[in-house]
Amino acid sequence: MPQSVGPLLRPPFDIPMNVVHPYAGNLHFEHKAPPLMSRLVSRALAPPTRLRVGLFGGSFNPPHQGHRHASLVALRRLQLDAVWWLVTPGNPLKEARDLAPLDQRLKAAVDLENHPRIHVTTLESNLGTRYTADTLAAIKRHFPAVNFVWIMGADNLATIHRWRNWQGIFTTMPVAVVARPGYALKALASPAARRFSDSRIDPDDAALLPFLRPPAWTYLDDRLDPASSTAIRARGLWPVGPA
Repeated sequence: MPQSVGPLLRPPFDIPMNVVHPYAGNLHFEHKAPPLMSRLVSRALAPPTRLRVGLFGGSFNPPHQGHRHASLVALRRLQLDAVWWLVTPGNPLKEARDLAPLDQRLKAAVDLENHPRIHVTTLESNLGTRYTADTLAAIKRHFPAVNFVWIMGADNLATIHRWRNWQGIFTTMPVAVVARPGYALKALASPAARRFSDSRIDPDDAALLPFLRPPAWTYLDDRLDPASSTAIRARGLWPVGPA
């Protein structure tokens, strides 16, 4: 009997490790993507019948429309079946005193997402992982029948080289970077972008990303959303620190 890693907050059931489609059974999806150069096509992982899920992690302190916007961009441009928000219990790079309680952040995220294919999860808490690279590796082990893509904003690409085992993130699953205001130049000139420059694919081919062997990543220019958790906290619109 396969073990689950804990419930999603919505819908409220456990996801077994061997499931093909956790929301609607064993469905088949038609995948339509532009042709890509043969060297990338040869790296494809699986036929387009597997579930395609974007993982979007963060403190969500607080969650805001920028998070939702990035998720919608990824759903559309990558032709994903779902995006799972991984609300982290804590961030090793941020002060714990600035972090609202996890329950408060989870509730705010559920209230905000308001979309049938965006799901707020407690996966990181349930897995007991602390660093993104470890979390992604554990999720892949628990859900071997799912094609995952790590989603992050351009602001994170600009600084991801400071994260623990950051190169392991790129070699664990494909990565989609969503544009953020004021970060295009910093992100695309970052150590991570330079290190994996040969693995970057054209955004016109983004729908193929979930099927490529890592490392593979793309940069998605789209309408920019200026919302920022830092700015919201600075304006006093979100309580800072544990209750």
